[in-house]
Amino acid sequence: MEVYRLVRKKYAFPLSGKGSAIKGGRWNSPGFELIYTAENRSLAMAEVAVHFSLGTIPSDYLMLTIFVPDEVAYSKIFDSDLADGWKDFPHPTFTQRIGDKFIIEGANCLLFTPSAITQGDYNVLINPNHKDFSKVLVIKSEPFPINKRIFKIK
Repeated sequence: MEVYRLVRKKYAFPLSGKGSAIKGGRWNSPGFELIYTAENRSLAMAEVAVHFSLGTIPSDYLMLTIFVPDEVAYSKIFDSDLADGWKDFPHPTFTQRIGDKFIIEGANCLLFTPSAITQGDYNVLINPNHKDFSKVLVIKSEPFPINKRIFKIK
């Protein structure tokens, strides 16, 4: 399978979860490393774009295509498995505890989580400390400027 990560060029390599461990994210607390990716390019872009306004969009983004062999173990969380408010912003701490538990247990390299931005789509979280992480490979890296037309100008 292929997953996608939209990331600023200076943070693209090496592929790690060190950035998410600094501040944490929806699915991990500070100190826990996760690599956030998406099932498709559009979702990868949407997940990044929600954090910017027209005037603050950096122009140095890369879209990484990441290959994950089919035999890499994964688990999946469904929207119906989650308590009300899981999509809230700022994100609730209970979603972070889910991701932290995934990392601590270490049974799977990937965790599919529903997108809080695009209903029906899934993000794919990668545990960079899992034994199978060495099988996860960036196979393509290309410039990916975010089109300013997605931000409505009034």
